[in-house]
Amino acid sequence: MSWDQAQAFIIDLQVQPEHIDELGHANNAVYVTWLERCAWQHSQSLGLGIDDYRRLDRAMAVLRHEIDYLAAAYEGDVLQLGTWISESDQRLKMKRCFQLIRPADGATLLRAQTTFVCIELSSGKPKRMPPEFIDGYGKALVQPYPLEL
Repeated sequence: MSWDQAQAFIIDLQVQPEHIDELGHANNAVYVTWLERCAWQHSQSLGLGIDDYRRLDRAMAVLRHEIDYLAAAYEGDVLQLGTWISESDQRLKMKRCFQLIRPADGATLLRAQTTFVCIELSSGKPKRMPPEFIDGYGKALVQPYPLEL
């Protein structure tokens, strides 16, 4: 298998019967729920769970998803979804990348990028990241690979 980012946080998934649509493969909307699950598990591993969000009155809310569906997943497929934080302005915005791989054949099924904005939970309005977000998400910020010359 070839991960785009060696330092990716990885979760295991399996395509269930309820994930299959009329075309016989995992529905594209299911992939979005997997992205959310992976992002939350990664955040929790960094010490930033929902209780921390509530205590700080802040959250990282999705502003934009960009998803490239590269190949289909089928019922019973065992998959691995990796994520890493690729950008952060340490004020309002953060970008998280994803890659979905089927280990059985090493195929990359999906690449995605999600842009998040920090909001105040009590108002829903954009607010600066608290120091806990800057520190927690900052330690997971992966520098891009250097360009080959």
